[in-house]
Amino acid sequence: MTQPILDPVHSKQVRTQAPSRRDVGKTEFIDGNIVAKPATNRWHSIITTNFITALGSRIHRGTCEIYSQDMQVQIGRNSICFPDVVVVNGEPVFNDDSYEVLQNPTVLIEVFSNGSRSARQAQRVEGFLAVPKIREFLLVNDAEMRVEHYICQNAKTWMYRIYNERDDVISLESINCKLSLSEVYAQVHLRAQMLTSTAAN
Repeated sequence: MTQPILDPVHSKQVRTQAPSRRDVGKTEFIDGNIVAKPATNRWHSIITTNFITALGSRIHRGTCEIYSQDMQVQIGRNSICFPDVVVVNGEPVFNDDSYEVLQNPTVLIEVFSNGSRSARQAQRVEGFLAVPKIREFLLVNDAEMRVEHYICQNAKTWMYRIYNERDDVISLESINCKLSLSEVYAQVHLRAQMLTSTAAN
């Protein structure tokens, strides 16, 4: 199937094939290289929305800001990426007056599929954990109930927790917030099971 699009340079219609999911994805700048970020699916998007909804109802908006998938975050001199959810506790710091690239995230949340877990994903995790301002990082599986929680103890030490039960409660101490896995996975189909939301606090 083809569809007309307007060529803004020559002000005439050109015809092209409808874009595929690979054509409309985001790109990131990792270790000096431009790389494609895997496209998100239905469950990935719902989980991201669930986090933003739960966090937004709990955190103090006067001291914290929440950003969704379109906020760029600098994770090193040569890396800029788009985490799924970002929370800043305190005054956000950007690289310039355009307010486009955040430099001091407090909490980062990344949602992934089993198929996208790779050496590149591990490289991203290492990059996140190297950012001095990050206090906590969540790695969330969109295909099974599993959240990996990294908690900064000092510059070289991180505590690691795994949540994989419906009643588990994630405690984000850096922003004084708790949320349950049932909230995170609300409306997400996991192996023919639909979860319902339960408030954590």
